[in-house]
Amino acid sequence: MSALTDTNSVKSNSTNTVETPSEPTPTVLTIEQIQQLLPHRYPFSLVDRIIEYVPGERAVGIKNVTINEPHFQGHFPGQPVMPGVLIVEAMAQVGGIVLTQMPEMDEGLFMFAGIDGVRFRRPVVPGDRMIMTVELMWTKRRRFGKMRARAEVDGQLVTEGELMFSLLTE
Repeated sequence: MSALTDTNSVKSNSTNTVETPSEPTPTVLTIEQIQQLLPHRYPFSLVDRIIEYVPGERAVGIKNVTINEPHFQGHFPGQPVMPGVLIVEAMAQVGGIVLTQMPEMDEGLFMFAGIDGVRFRRPVVPGDRMIMTVELMWTKRRRFGKMRARAEVDGQLVTEGELMFSLLTE
């Protein structure tokens, strides 16, 4: 069952005529709402906000990268760089928002089943605002999913690849 409510609405423009949007209105999720949907907690909660969500299709999330994150103590002293595995994990968490909200998917915990074609194009450093876009490619047997993911900083591609998920049920 979806924890998100329907965000389609009728809007009025300045001439007081009524329009129905052709696409869903962007849904914004705060960190508190994200924590209701995903099990990740500090230091592995890597999505600060969802700025767009289209049910069953895609989500766009933000990660504000700060120097006080624990991995920067050793990666690398004097030249902090966000580890690539954490960038991929952050993209996966955005994908988790899409998968956990699909009514046809069983409940449980989604885990990585595969990571294909991931490429790192530039480093992510403290002070960056990483924008992650994750699009659903397919689901299978209500237990598997594959997504196309990309992360950008200041409009420049940082990381891209395909992420596969498998559902662990209780």
